[in-house]
Amino acid sequence: MKELLLYIARNLVEHPEQVTVEAFEGDPMTLELRVAPEDMGKVIGRGGRIAKEIRAIMKSVAQRQGVRVNVEIVD
Repeated sequence: MKELLLYIARNLVEHPEQVTVEAFEGDPMTLELRVAPEDMGKVIGRGGRIAKEIRAIMKSVAQRQGVRVNVEIVD
């Protein structure tokens, strides 16, 4: 799960070396995504559309694996 989120985020931003994901176990699992401040808009998107799609992809993959996941974009 963590690797998939890293892959998605790194392909969206201009500074992929600054992308980090922290995973916190629990039900649901929480994934905290951190990017460079200047890349925050690219990950969130206009009106939050990209962030919604990232969350939808992650929830779909998690559901297939039988787990629940929350994605938080942290500044």
